[in-house]
Amino acid sequence: MELFGDPAQWLPLVFAGLMGLSILIYVVLDGFDLGVGVLFPFATDAEKDNMVASIGPFWDANETWLVLAIGLLLVAFPAAHGAILTALYLPVAIMLIGLILRGVAFEFRVKAPTPHKKSWDLAFWIGSLMTALSQGYMLGIYIMGLENTLWTFVFAGVTAVFLTVGYSFIGACWLILKTENDLQKKAVEWAKGGIWGLVLGLGAISIASPLVSPRIFDKWFSFPEFLLLLPLPLMSGALVVLIWLGLRALPTKDDSWAWFPFVAAIALFILAFFGLAYSFYPYVVPEKLTIYEAASAPESLFIILVGTCFVLPMILGYTALAYTVFRGKATELRYD
Repeated sequence: MELFGDPAQWLPLVFAGLMGLSILIYVVLDGFDLGVGVLFPFATDAEKDNMVASIGPFWDANETWLVLAIGLLLVAFPAAHGAILTALYLPVAIMLIGLILRGVAFEFRVKAPTPHKKSWDLAFWIGSLMTALSQGYMLGIYIMGLENTLWTFVFAGVTAVFLTVGYSFIGACWLILKTENDLQKKAVEWAKGGIWGLVLGLGAISIASPLVSPRIFDKWFSFPEFLLLLPLPLMSGALVVLIWLGLRALPTKDDSWAWFPFVAAIALFILAFFGLAYSFYPYVVPEKLTIYEAASAPESLFIILVGTCFVLPMILGYTALAYTVFRGKATELRYD
């Protein structure tokens, strides 16, 4: 280990990067299929079948990234795992209930007798909504430093709503890519509405983060850091404009630009993630525990890293395989 320098310095940074990568991939991938579930009430019965077919090959594999992120938090930063999950116990429990309800409804909505299908559709929507809202709530609590104050709860409620709208936006962009005809046209309209919720959410987080922490305020507005950070909001603004212009031009006759809103939405999420990562580094528990203070012993981290070198490529491989095999437009939903 000494060949790479001090392992107590680079190993926590590596695991923070791996955990951040897992969270980012989860938010993008499970974000769009949660968004599809959130949009369920606005679709007809036939359109709901098409929406489920568009996420059918992917939704359960997408959740693997959440398991990986929480697993890395537990084994690499056990002190932070205890502090974060203790503060977020209730929303985590609600999220897990939502994921269970969503998974059960996904399987039973087609297999159940026809009169019960609407009930399972409702359960799928409720499970998706519970999961999205709880994740947004946890994000707000985390940004506010895991504090229990009135303003913390208010802000967490705001981020819960806006993250849910953000998920519905990227879900609508996915449907633009994967569907055709009337459902694709509807998805364009859903995305046009959802993008403003996403913008408001990013704005709320951008305003709250430096106000909550003087350290973050200094990282954002001191020189030369201000100039180095400036490209992030500028690129985000440019992406929002491009997405809006792209949505106004869709759908096209040859469907040649159906991919653009989804790809641009991913880029927007990535920029927002890097902004948060820059703001909170080196803390894993805001203003309380750094990644170096919360990390496991270097010897343990090195053993875990060896295992991660085998597991992570496998997860990346089957994720890439699934999206390659099931590329193209969603086909008729069949379970036989």
